[in-house]
Amino acid sequence: MRTADLELVERCREGNAEAFEELYRQHAGRLYNLAFRMTGSAEEAEDLLQDVFLHAHRKLGSFRGESSLGTWLYRLGMNQCLDYLRGRHAKMGRATDSLDAETADEPAAPAPSVPTAVSRMDLDRAIAKLPEGCRAVFLLHDVEGFDHGEVASILGISEGTSKSQVHKARVKLRAMLR
Repeated sequence: MRTADLELVERCREGNAEAFEELYRQHAGRLYNLAFRMTGSAEEAEDLLQDVFLHAHRKLGSFRGESSLGTWLYRLGMNQCLDYLRGRHAKMGRATDSLDAETADEPAAPAPSVPTAVSRMDLDRAIAKLPEGCRAVFLLHDVEGFDHGEVASILGISEGTSKSQVHKARVKLRAMLR
């Protein structure tokens, strides 16, 4: 597999448009799913997918083959998503600071007490509420199937941190979905 990755990357570096199309076809689906799950928006996921492949095109020279091409692309994709979310959270924080002060004393509406089966929409909403680190690790490990070593490589964290974040994400999801 690594040999095929290196050959594909080399063809891309040589300016072969068909090779880059092949790279896109092989990885766009998973990267789109990652972006969609991280942002919760199809439109934002499409924009991020384009950004990931533009970034990948510019950075192909730095691909050394130490990990699989898919893992390398996932790392680029995850970094794009996290950068996007950090920027969005900062904007949202500034926009809602005054609203938070005005509504601080309002009581929250009681949660419905009717038990329901966990739907995919409920799960997607709960995943979206996870802190960025937990969400990223949970999606990569439990949804996309990467092992903890690969998750650690993609996110630039230790394997122990990956395991801890997955555990925390599962605990938080169970609590949210009750």
